[in-house]
Amino acid sequence: MQSNRRNLPQLLGDARRWFEEGLLAALEAGGAMPVTPTQAQLFAVLDDRGTTVSELARRMGVTRQTAHQAVHALIAAGLLEQTPDPASARRRLIRRTEEGERTHRQAITILDRLEAQLADRIGQATVTSLRTALETPWGHPPSPTSDTC
Repeated sequence: MQSNRRNLPQLLGDARRWFEEGLLAALEAGGAMPVTPTQAQLFAVLDDRGTTVSELARRMGVTRQTAHQAVHALIAAGLLEQTPDPASARRRLIRRTEEGERTHRQAITILDRLEAQLADRIGQATVTSLRTALETPWGHPPSPTSDTC
């Protein structure tokens, strides 16, 4: 007997796509340069001091090559720049340009608005509970030898 019940990772993926699609559509409608979901994710994990491509790849859970391609597309679009890392002559830091900062602030505002729209649809208490559950540390994933798998 097959279950039609979708698993939690599928549901979380759908929720992420809901936010991504809303964000990307609103950015484009607001005159921002169109970006891919991967490029938007890169912006989300980039810190203000600058981040190496290797660290971006790790935070995004993608290959270094994928992160590198996204970085260079955003550099070409004028949203990111590479600067020397003062701590290491061999490393380069990726930072937002002035236009990238403007776009980042616009994205934060849009995401806040999307969260408010979600609260209107499913209730503020549900959104608060969802946020609390997702902000709670889950610990490391169970190992294949643990009893929970």
